[in-house]
Amino acid sequence: IVTVNCARLLKADHHATNGVVHVIDKVIATTTNSIQQIIETEESLETLRAAVAASDLNSLLESEGQYTLLAPTNEAFEKIPRETLNRILGDPEALRDLLNHHILKSAMCAEAIIAGLTMETLEGTTLDVGCSGEELTLNGKPIIANKDVLATNGVIHFVNELLIPDSAKTLFELAQESEVSKSTDLFRQAGLSSHLT
Repeated sequence: IVTVNCARLLKADHHATNGVVHVIDKVIATTTNSIQQIIETEESLETLRAAVAASDLNSLLESEGQYTLLAPTNEAFEKIPRETLNRILGDPEALRDLLNHHILKSAMCAEAIIAGLTMETLEGTTLDVGCSGEELTLNGKPIIANKDVLATNGVIHFVNELLIPDSAKTLFELAQESEVSKSTDLFRQAGLSSHLT
């Protein structure tokens, strides 16, 4: 699937006497803002804006390139426990890993996403990007709230759930999600859970 500023290319290479015509499925609007400029003006990305500033990612998101930002909305940040959020926001390394886990290395419009597509993030991890009917999915979950917001250096999809990579989790959080969750309970009962957090 070929896209032009996220418009799908329907018919290509119609040759005319004075050039060539490609037919697309929507009108292409003028794009003047970088990803960083869109973050700075979008009300629903207020928490993300503060996180980007705290992790010094501003220069990357306004630099030339082609990125896909999976932008967590304020609602996405509110869904995780306040204690976990404060811990990540207070840890520059974990915060940078978290944000880099939401940035894909290439611009990916919704029209070009097919089921089972694996994309690499700036953090070095992978995300399964796919589709279920009309909805886009991340790791099998339909959490993309708004898609194809175009910037001069890529495209933004708004997500209503935070994608927390393992590198931004404590041992306790990792253990709770794994096959050793019962061991975690034993640590807690023994009063030793602070060692895992």
